[in-house]
Amino acid sequence: MWNPSPTAHSFPPSVLARRSEFRKRKLGLMPSAVRRLLDTCGEVFADGGAGIVPSSEDVDRIMSILDGIDASDVGLTPDMSYFRRGASRGTPVITYLPIREREQFSMVIFCLPPSGVIPLHDHPGMTVFTKLLFGSMHIKSYDWVNVPQNLAELVNPLQPTSLPPGLRLAKVKRDAIFTAPCRTSVLYPEDGGNLHCFRARTCCAVLDVLGPPYSSARGRDCTYYHDRPYAWFPGEANLVADEDGGAYAWLEERNQPDDFFVVRAKYNGPRI
Repeated sequence: MWNPSPTAHSFPPSVLARRSEFRKRKLGLMPSAVRRLLDTCGEVFADGGAGIVPSSEDVDRIMSILDGIDASDVGLTPDMSYFRRGASRGTPVITYLPIREREQFSMVIFCLPPSGVIPLHDHPGMTVFTKLLFGSMHIKSYDWVNVPQNLAELVNPLQPTSLPPGLRLAKVKRDAIFTAPCRTSVLYPEDGGNLHCFRARTCCAVLDVLGPPYSSARGRDCTYYHDRPYAWFPGEANLVADEDGGAYAWLEERNQPDDFFVVRAKYNGPRI
């Protein structure tokens, strides 16, 4: 028989959960968004590794938290010294703020002054979530195109030539300007724009979650690339056009650019 008295057993679990959350928020006991992100990443990437992609449900879990995070959650404002060009006329220095670095995943912030560039690079075997906290930047990304090992099958026989060593075909995934606030983006080991380049139009703060992170010991080094126009190669490949009319480019491996400087600094945001 239903008991009309206002005891705890009178309310559905959802109501009790909301009341509990309200009490915790009122008392300042609710974990911060960054804390919740850390805990969720710890769960999602606990059994992960290179090439292992989280389930769609887990991807949604991380994205939903990142979508709710802004610069105030990590204690950043555009007037901080990280985001000033400095006196140098060259490419501005990028500042790297590690929030957490673990074997399974890392959570870091990149601070880019106006005109700052993170050159085209890859993420071997990694799933990476990127949240633009503030600012406006141009992002160009690519995915590798799987072609036959014998490229002669793709080259116009009327224009006989050979590819220079290290040149590989890639398809443009995105080539657009992103301005905060915007949704979190995610790339995967084989798609989603695994190779990308950032060019800051204004000062920008970018929060990245990498699972697993780079590791020289485990063969996950960061490799940099030049991107060459598709027509740059004289005997351009005769590819069947995609239904979406996708654009292509030739990527050429290179050393880390001499004018690319990254300075590591301590994360001084809200205590986690």
